[in-house]
Amino acid sequence: MRYLSLVWRNLFRKKTRTIFTLLTIFVSFLLFSFLMATRSAFSMGVEIASAERLMLMHKVSLLQLLPISYQQQIQSTPGVALATHSTWFGGTYQDKPAPFAVMAVDPEPYLKMYPEFKLSEDQKRAWLADRQGVLIGRDTAAKMNWKVGDRVPIKATIWQPKQGDTWFFNVAGIYDGDKGTDKTNFLFRYDYLDENRRGAYGQVGWYTVKIKDPNQAAQISAAIDAQFANSAAETKTSPEKAWMQGFANQVGNIGYMMVLILTAVLFVMLIVAANTMTQAVRERTMELAVLKTLGFSNTLVLTMVLLESVVLAVVGGGLGLGVGMLMVRGFGGVTSAFLPVFELSGQAIVLGGVLCIVLGFLSGLVPAMSAMQAAHHRRAAAQLVRSD
Repeated sequence: MRYLSLVWRNLFRKKTRTIFTLLTIFVSFLLFSFLMATRSAFSMGVEIASAERLMLMHKVSLLQLLPISYQQQIQSTPGVALATHSTWFGGTYQDKPAPFAVMAVDPEPYLKMYPEFKLSEDQKRAWLADRQGVLIGRDTAAKMNWKVGDRVPIKATIWQPKQGDTWFFNVAGIYDGDKGTDKTNFLFRYDYLDENRRGAYGQVGWYTVKIKDPNQAAQISAAIDAQFANSAAETKTSPEKAWMQGFANQVGNIGYMMVLILTAVLFVMLIVAANTMTQAVRERTMELAVLKTLGFSNTLVLTMVLLESVVLAVVGGGLGLGVGMLMVRGFGGVTSAFLPVFELSGQAIVLGGVLCIVLGFLSGLVPAMSAMQAAHHRRAAAQLVRSD
């Protein structure tokens, strides 16, 4: 550490070059922050999916409806602990597509199915007592400035009401949850939908099934689907994780694409940083030879050059990660309509910090080895001249 001040002065000997290199590293890790947040946003549903939950949909597609009568048969299947249904509603708010997921659900079993949704008992009772009651996620409530007791109009796009084209809901509760929980949903009662829509009575979108033993997921899925084989509405049951992954795969392998882009960005950063260190070392070959003459060992010369590279990467990368965290947090509200969970995880931050050090080490390794050899040759040449 006592040589750190010398390293710092050497770094800023060519201020313009160092500043531009820092900016390159800064932008690289700023982009790293956004890419990791995007990757997490697309895979968050997959990562937090419960091994105890199965998703059951129409065998043809999610757009095809299923009879509500299936619930009793699903519930009675051996190994099933709980079954509930959901129906996509869609809708528009203030003549724009609703920037949150609007779904019709059966309140009590739905809350049992998703215990990660935190809700007070008073608000739960209010939701059960009000046919037009709606449960809203904390993030959506904050974004739309809604509070308990507000009346919210949602214009129909799929399910037309028997009168007019607008559905009205009363905010009965606002649910919260731990980090990673989707707090953007707009959940209203299925009985209100089924009683007041035009047609498709007794039909639901999909079922969520909680099983007693996750190790029996494949067998239970097969048993459920066998009950509805050759019926008018055959089913396809899969683990929640696979179901979520299917949605993510509809827009391509986001994780793979993010890794490819990130690899390219970091490779370019590595070349830029290595080029900077190579130029800096070439300019100081004579000085490094003098240091060796003064008693600096080969290892110490190597360490000092490596330390310059690592400090450069850590300062630039650290600033990029810090600003990236703030910007990702700021963009979280803007992206909530299509990416409910947009955040930079602690694991990604740690990975970024490790990459700063590793890339700094790699970009300085070759210049450091060259510096050590060049300094050794210079010193030997100087000693030969003096002996002559």
